[in-house]
Amino acid sequence: MQNLTYFAVFEPTEDGSYSIYFPDLPGCISFGKNLEEAARLAAEAASLHVYSMECDHEEIPVPSNNLSKQDIEGNIVMPVTIHPDLFRMKKDNERIKTNITLPAWLKRLAEEQKVNYSRLLESALMEYLQIPLSRRQ
Repeated sequence: MQNLTYFAVFEPTEDGSYSIYFPDLPGCISFGKNLEEAARLAAEAASLHVYSMECDHEEIPVPSNNLSKQDIEGNIVMPVTIHPDLFRMKKDNERIKTNITLPAWLKRLAEEQKVNYSRLLESALMEYLQIPLSRRQ
């Protein structure tokens, strides 16, 4: 997937912060304390929203070329470019915590040997799932 550029609508609030929404991405909203933070968080929100849609096998909306008068009136509109492939790679390779249970005696032996549980479990899972070496990172 190539880069996608969606219009973000920044609605100013009385305290100088901004609420953000994307007309092309229903349900994708964010908030920033100032315009700079809002712009950064808008890109993050849109990236996460598109990533979630991909994970749910939903069709990714095509970005619009224009907005309604209602979206523009009294608001700041900025194009926000996201990079779905890079974001997906980042999210898919994040390290996440997983709880496991072991017999106490086995845990003691492993700790005595300074076993790296994460590395061992990752290697064992890749071998068990028969993931080829070319796919291992």
